[in-house]
Amino acid sequence: MIERIIVGTMFTNCYFFSFNKKDCLIIDPGGDPEKIISSMEVLNMIPVGIVFTHGHFDHTMAAGAIKKHFENKNRKIKLAIHLADKTYLGRAGERNNRKHFKILGPEAEFEFDNIFQSLPEPDVILKEGVDVFKSGLKVIETPGHTPGSICLYSMKDDVLFTGDTLFFESVGRADLPGGNEKNLFKSIKEKLVILPSNTQIFPGHGPLTTLERELKGNPYLQDFR
Repeated sequence: MIERIIVGTMFTNCYFFSFNKKDCLIIDPGGDPEKIISSMEVLNMIPVGIVFTHGHFDHTMAAGAIKKHFENKNRKIKLAIHLADKTYLGRAGERNNRKHFKILGPEAEFEFDNIFQSLPEPDVILKEGVDVFKSGLKVIETPGHTPGSICLYSMKDDVLFTGDTLFFESVGRADLPGGNEKNLFKSIKEKLVILPSNTQIFPGHGPLTTLERELKGNPYLQDFR
């Protein structure tokens, strides 16, 4: 079962991916920790871990509060991220996330100061092919939006969580620090469009879609058809 809630100031798609009855992964908790926690309680889900498709603050910001909430209930929640995006978390997290706001101007940096929350260090470092917390979701390395961007794929369920790599009729931006347009399109071409066309896509922002639909209608994928 997959549940989606929209969180944070940038309307991030946060997902619960359930497996082993009540166990679930929290994917990209980008804000509103109280909303995420109460949603899990309503759904009677128990989080095993939090996994980030990349390190940008709008995909990570609620992680600390969620981790602390469950630690107070004597349940340890582990955080997982790719090695190349590790420095978006922990002690270096504020500095590295702030870089993205500086290029947007003083008003954006002021807003960053109002919303940023310190983030824990990661517990698990992800790499290609890893079955994340034995959930059945496997890591596909897709650098481009950030150096450590990943997608999460279940062949059994025909689902792909794409973070900010691939959206409905769009792709992730590559003009922020650490972004690389060439790598982004290489990742999409070599790692994603080769998957079965009926794969359901759960992106980091915006509506859900399918790979078949994107191959037909996404203008950024026209060379891959």
